[in-house]
Amino acid sequence: MQSVIIEGEKKELAAGSSCYEAFKAALSGKRLKSVLAAECNCGTMLDLSSPVPAQCTTLAPVFADTPAGLDLLRHSDAHIMAAAARRVFPGIKVTIGPSIENGFYYDFDYSRPLTPEDFPAIEAEMHKIVKAALPFERKVVSKKEAEELFASQGENFKVELVAAIADDTVSLYTLGDFVDLCRGPHISNSVQAGAFKLLNVAGAYWRGDEKNPMLSRIYATAFADEAELKQYLHMLEEAKKRDHRKLGPELGLFQFHEEYAPGMAFWLPKGMILRMILEDFHKKEHLKRGYEFVQGPQILRKEVWVRSGHYDNYRENMYFTEIEGDEHGIKPMNCIGHMLMYNSTLHSYRELPVRMAEFGLVHRHEMSGALHGLLRVRQFTQDDAHIICTPEQLQDEIIAIVRYVQDVFGLFGFEYSFEVSTRPEKSLGDDAIWDMSTKALIQALESINMPYKINEGDGAFYGPKIDGKVKDSLGRMWQCSTCQVDFNLPERFDLTYIGKDGEKHRPVMLHRTLMGSIERFIGVLTEHTAGKFPVWLAPVQAKLLNVTDAQEEFARATLAKLQAAGIRAEADLRNEKLGYKVRQAQLEKIPYILVVGDKEVEAGQVNVRLNNGDTIGAMSLDKFVEMVKTESQEPFKRGGMSYSFS
Repeated sequence: MQSVIIEGEKKELAAGSSCYEAFKAALSGKRLKSVLAAECNCGTMLDLSSPVPAQCTTLAPVFADTPAGLDLLRHSDAHIMAAAARRVFPGIKVTIGPSIENGFYYDFDYSRPLTPEDFPAIEAEMHKIVKAALPFERKVVSKKEAEELFASQGENFKVELVAAIADDTVSLYTLGDFVDLCRGPHISNSVQAGAFKLLNVAGAYWRGDEKNPMLSRIYATAFADEAELKQYLHMLEEAKKRDHRKLGPELGLFQFHEEYAPGMAFWLPKGMILRMILEDFHKKEHLKRGYEFVQGPQILRKEVWVRSGHYDNYRENMYFTEIEGDEHGIKPMNCIGHMLMYNSTLHSYRELPVRMAEFGLVHRHEMSGALHGLLRVRQFTQDDAHIICTPEQLQDEIIAIVRYVQDVFGLFGFEYSFEVSTRPEKSLGDDAIWDMSTKALIQALESINMPYKINEGDGAFYGPKIDGKVKDSLGRMWQCSTCQVDFNLPERFDLTYIGKDGEKHRPVMLHRTLMGSIERFIGVLTEHTAGKFPVWLAPVQAKLLNVTDAQEEFARATLAKLQAAGIRAEADLRNEKLGYKVRQAQLEKIPYILVVGDKEVEAGQVNVRLNNGDTIGAMSLDKFVEMVKTESQEPFKRGGMSYSFS
């Protein structure tokens, strides 16, 4: 007999009992039927058909409404999708199909690229597999047996995968007539597949190598029940309406010309106004908080990137060029220039911390398949800063950065969270330095009672970091800010300061962004607000509309007064119906629509409407200007800040 605790109750099991038999002794009805897998206290997740391990003392049921259960469900549905595709398209070859955030995908090799028009047939076959209640059956075989099996089926990609496995044996899962290479675990039966939907298809090179065949990657999603799926699909539809790649050109903010400059934005006049306001506020706020602005060159000789460690640890993300036979790297970040400037003079401990800020244009090589509007680009501007301080000042500087991040995120109404990212596999320095740096970040957060999560292995190659993530109005998380502790680069560049004892000492450096990439932040903010920017940031705050040509002269004079008062305004004086012009202004997401007819001309007023269709009514121009300025200041007052753009 074996004693196992299940949901707080001790159960006696016969030797060799399966996980399902164990749960059958503790659960019943719908709850038993909804168990997808088992999680042992030894940290292993098991199929329900697997024997309870001898060393297992606690066995927990895994349900689809948990993150682990949903991940398992989606992975199983990827197998169902592959099995269905094999039935629908004879001769199609399967590769890999993992679960991912919000869904799963599977890569296929077929005589032609798959398209969304193929989805109904695949989904119909998936539903047939679900209805047939086919079991997922696991079998462990030798590598040779697996290779022979997949070779006999013409599945050359699977043969390649098996050959790359170091173990002598591999596990296979059978679902009807479909056999796949997989570690598992999986749901017990296809009837547990939940609610799924195929979403889109994209090209993907086998193993991410451009030299390999281009495959068709079908993306899909799945949830425990239909209601959750419908909610998610509704969110996707809303996201399409808010997509910054669609709104940017429509609102005159930015464009992309991928055929000439992939991954690089073209900023239009209204987009530049928005950027100018954002950067102007941000720069003024930096100055208030003790930062000094500097600017370094765009390219630096290869030798400095070798010295920094970028050449060995970050080279694949950089662009290089040759000048008179001398290799130069185009900067992917601003830290090198800042350290060189710091080292140009001697520094006393009395001068520290030195806070060097630069809204620096940087370039990073991203694979074409990873590019995504403003959210993933090859050229972008960082609201970058590097703080060089004494070790004793480190805690206070980290706390000040976290507080600054809170102020910026709060200004835009974002919910946010923090993650501490630890040492990655590819990195510089010894463990002692990394431990000290990581503890400094954690202690700073804990000292101000700031919740955080640990993100193992995702630090920068030179130091651990705190990442600030914002949640947009659709519940999506975006990483924007970062605060990185770096003892390594100050050592490599021999940064020093003269201490109280008159001797040279090594400072520590903090790499820091708040919005992060200005491009990404604007992309996130555009989708968060659906293009309806707050009044203080809106490229056009008010639009004047005349009812007939009789009011044109008054409208032009009013426009000039608004602009002179610092209101960003424009006029639509076309000979069109008023309703049409109002609708056009609403589509342009302009906060205030000012209508002038004969009554307004006679009274010297404007009739104020809001973008949502509500009407405020007639008021004097002075009162309107005061209202706009008051509303523009409101977000800053809530955060204890002040700002005016002129």
